Amino acid sequence: MSFISLRNLSCGAVTLLITACAGDYGFKSNLDPKAINDYFKPSEVTVFDANSSPSAPFKRLKLVSGETCQIKENDAPASIADARTLARRAAADLGANGIIIQSCQLIEVPEQDCVSRALCVAQAIKINQQ
Repeated sequence: MSFISLRNLSCGAVTLLITACAGDYGFKSNLDPKAINDYFKPSEVTVFDANSSPSAPFKRLKLVSGETCQIKENDAPASIADARTLARRAAADLGANGIIIQSCQLIEVPEQDCVSRALCVAQAIKINQQ
């Protein structure tokens, strides 16, 4: 093969590869945009403990709680982090932007419903943003 025909063949192959990937491809997903916003809701709530209240003025809204349960022996164990996240979600549902954790407990004594249980109780608060 001559150099010119090899160059033409190479240019043709590159053009074919580039145009094969071009197109107006749409993306469809089974994810609901509202569900995604709901998934990230807890991240809008700042967590404080009883020893570190917010420095800005705030309004107390309501007590909220989060609870997780390990139903079967081979399930993931209940965790305080998950219970705290559920409390943050409950606070976000009230329009709060912070919670002050009052108490979190991990109960590892098997009961009728749960092998282990984690529970967090917190005060939902609305911090004044200035």
